[in-house]
Amino acid sequence: MTKHLTNSKIAIYPIEINDLNFIWKIAYGKKENTWMNRNGPYFNNPVYKKEEFINEVGKRWFENGNTWCITYNNEIVGTVSYYYGDGSLKKWMEVGICIYNPEYWNKGISTTALTLWINHLFENITDLPHIGFTTWSGNKGMMRVGEKTAMLLEGRIRKVRYWQNQYWDSIKYGVLREEWNVLRNKKQ
Repeated sequence: MTKHLTNSKIAIYPIEINDLNFIWKIAYGKKENTWMNRNGPYFNNPVYKKEEFINEVGKRWFENGNTWCITYNNEIVGTVSYYYGDGSLKKWMEVGICIYNPEYWNKGISTTALTLWINHLFENITDLPHIGFTTWSGNKGMMRVGEKTAMLLEGRIRKVRYWQNQYWDSIKYGVLREEWNVLRNKKQ
């Protein structure tokens, strides 16, 4: 049985092979991929064809176990992930989150899912003292998620992300394990 972490209508769980087709459909199977305009658009990431996504990206997610599904009312709406910002040294953990359909933005799904994810990572994956994420000043929603999950704004590199003929700031949020534990204990 797959481990589901839930909070009300929102859950996260490890990606299963049979989830990949649906994830591709909501992420890349539409003409309009609005989420890509928020998720580091300056990287010009590809729009994957179905087979390419399932056989390359999806297979890697499934095998690594570092990307989980987010569900809202039992429907997959996005993913959470982690990676190491320092590569094979594995002393700097970063997280990512993506809600693919804008219909599900501004509903608190990302905040709840990211909270569940950080709890899981600190409890089960890492003994590291810090977890963070990086976004950009054009993604106001992700900046709000950082604030709502009580992460601290740790850095702003001004005008280093170039997109749509404009420079944007790179924004870094993070939380220390001891800060997270204090917050969790207050909520219990």
